[in-house]
Amino acid sequence: MARERVIAAIDIGTTKICTLVGGLGREGETEIIGVGVAPARGLKKGIVVDIDATVESVQTSIEKAERTSGFKIVSAYAGISGEHIGSQNNRGVIAINHPDRVITLDDSTRVIESARAIPLPSNRELIHIIPRSYVIDGQDGVKNPIGMHGFRLEVETHLVSGATTSIQNLTKCINRAGVDVDDLVLQPLASAEAVLTEEEREMGVLLADIGGGTTDIALFVDGAVWHTSCLPVGGWHLTNDIAVTLRTSFQVAEELKARYAQAQPRLVPASDVIDIPAFGDEGKRQESRRQLCEIVEARVDDIMQRIIADVKRSGYDGLLPAGIVLTGGTSNLIGIDAFAREAYRMPVRVGRPRGLRGLTDTVSDPAYATSVGLLLWGLRASELDAKATQSTKRKSSGSDLARRLFGWAREMLPS
Repeated sequence: MARERVIAAIDIGTTKICTLVGGLGREGETEIIGVGVAPARGLKKGIVVDIDATVESVQTSIEKAERTSGFKIVSAYAGISGEHIGSQNNRGVIAINHPDRVITLDDSTRVIESARAIPLPSNRELIHIIPRSYVIDGQDGVKNPIGMHGFRLEVETHLVSGATTSIQNLTKCINRAGVDVDDLVLQPLASAEAVLTEEEREMGVLLADIGGGTTDIALFVDGAVWHTSCLPVGGWHLTNDIAVTLRTSFQVAEELKARYAQAQPRLVPASDVIDIPAFGDEGKRQESRRQLCEIVEARVDDIMQRIIADVKRSGYDGLLPAGIVLTGGTSNLIGIDAFAREAYRMPVRVGRPRGLRGLTDTVSDPAYATSVGLLLWGLRASELDAKATQSTKRKSSGSDLARRLFGWAREMLPS
């Protein structure tokens, strides 16, 4: 693997921080050569609340990845999430003024620039501008307008924005850890890169990445993202419910969740009991395992109802023949896919990162979908930047826009 083909990705989550180092192998496969995982400190629901603690956690993760890979990390792609994230769809329109009326790459860039002209408060900024499809002289469903003839070009885009302060705080933490940020990527879009198939994207699918502090949602139709959102609930809330109800420590509750929890209590024998260390001098006591599962079931039902409500608000709930793909650490919960299948009455599967080589023992778990997806996003973006540099010399502003248009560039840039 050539050194220039190696990149890094940093997934800063509520409960863990994962740094990956990888690149493309000789046969074009993604190879993981470095992994660094550290407990997350200083974050709440995906947002930095203590910069010093977050920087320390990020540094620990980076140092571990550097030791396992043998590479010095100087820049990385980073994921972003949290309640401050907002999204909307918008349309851009331009006229084609060339005498031959042939649409060029510059025209595609111009029309997307027109779509990004939306009023944003001074405390918010755009993170992504992702084209969904193009319309040429009334002909819709165009995936790649470059080289086609037309008088009028329109584009449907999905715009993702975030709070400027949250973006700056996250970037500052990574910079203080000694690493530059190549780009910020919305976490559910990154997870989709790792776990969704092209067929699912085309048919219509909902990705729900249930992490520690948030549940990140991305809805795909006709191969493009139509809706994204971040819900302020995740696996941390399951653990907290167990700790509060069973009067035990958070660490013990986390262990109980991992070992004994099941999203369908009726499948657990009523006679099953578990030992629970309690606070103070009370020592261990026995509780019904089914009671533990009922606590978990109530929170899982809450998460599923929030997802359903969010998708219904988007207006695209009837466009999901491929069903739902659950990923993130909480998707490891036994029976959660069956619970969701009954709740939604549609196909449901647990998505795991796939098609990887190298250090895959850890990152093949759904908990690392975002980490792997960030690496895949970065590898494709860097490859497209290289192709764009070879094919045309663009202005710095155009290059910056291209980095923001990964979903578009993957389909549109000439090979």
